Amino acid sequence: MSVNSKPTQALVYTPKVLHQLIAYLRCQPRFALDTESDSLYSYHGKVCLIQISVQDEHHTPEALEIVDFLVDPLRLDDLTPLGELLADPAVEVVMHAADNDMLMLYRSYGFTFGRVFDTQLAARILGWSQVGLAALLEKHFGIVSNKRMQRTDWGKRPLTPQQIAYAQMDTHYLLPLRDLLVSELQARGRWEEAQDAFAALVAADPAARTPEERTFWQMRAVRDVPRQQHGVLEALWQWREDAARAADRPPFKVVNDAVLIDLAKLQPETKAALEDVPGLSELQIRRYGDELLRTIQLGRLRPLPTLPNGEGRPEQQLDKPAQLRYDALRRWRTETARARGVDADIVLPNSTLFTIAQSHAASLEALAQLAGLTPWKLQHYGPAILDILAQTAALQPA
Repeated sequence: MSVNSKPTQALVYTPKVLHQLIAYLRCQPRFALDTESDSLYSYHGKVCLIQISVQDEHHTPEALEIVDFLVDPLRLDDLTPLGELLADPAVEVVMHAADNDMLMLYRSYGFTFGRVFDTQLAARILGWSQVGLAALLEKHFGIVSNKRMQRTDWGKRPLTPQQIAYAQMDTHYLLPLRDLLVSELQARGRWEEAQDAFAALVAADPAARTPEERTFWQMRAVRDVPRQQHGVLEALWQWREDAARAADRPPFKVVNDAVLIDLAKLQPETKAALEDVPGLSELQIRRYGDELLRTIQLGRLRPLPTLPNGEGRPEQQLDKPAQLRYDALRRWRTETARARGVDADIVLPNSTLFTIAQSHAASLEALAQLAGLTPWKLQHYGPAILDILAQTAALQPA
């Protein structure tokens, strides 16, 4: 199969052309989709571009043509027709790392999906070592992505020729990549497993996934700050959040994490002292200096914030019998993943192990009621899980 190296592309930014595109897509069995956002340029990132690629059925497989469309949501008031198409289970939507785009499109427009094929998830089920899109495109199609375009501002208009070319490549090869993955999945007996995983993506309720609360504990270097300075650090972090939100800028473009950490440690009291803070520019001192000094003073007076106490590690909430089950399940998962040549979470994620460890399931029917155990996983892993639960129960004192 050869892929046209100079794909046809069309910008879609009027309702008329959008409806024409939707009518065309409804005649296709599948199409590829990706999104670009401005999360590096705004506080609340928004969808700035939706890329769609289709295999033109009027060409033979030997001379396959991929047609690319770039839908501009910043110039379209109503994307409802596209949302209705995405929700149709008769049409397969091919994406890479689908979960991210599915969640963003749901939160931005309420879109849900009827059927998906995730090329990254398929590659992970096959146990491929490199599953990033850039690595896959280079390996299988000889395409080298322009990494500089990853940091471009997708919220600006008009789009540059470089942006258009980069955006096209994100979907242009997804359909041939999907065909390659399907062949490999079928050859290795993992096609049913992949279909089960794709169905789970579609079945997941995006409304149940509340946005993660932003706190200063999320900074990687927070552990480098002495406990007595956490009040100042929290005050500085909250100031930065407020400033970023007001300016609609990502927080790191106000001041970065390293500067916040140094400010909390050094606690300068004058503008002259601010000049000694590494990474704090003259422009930032002129713009934010007074606010920073005032925030540091207030931070000294506030009570120390409560420690997170193992937030994000639910296994710490388990009692001793459940912890025993959890540890045994993790050992089984590690061995199973190693034998299959996949990452551990492809077998079962931690959240599912946690749910199983808390249960007292003694049958496949009982396991089937637990979140995260899809039909394929229940069939192939259920008996082993029940054996582990029975074995750990036998170790408990009467």
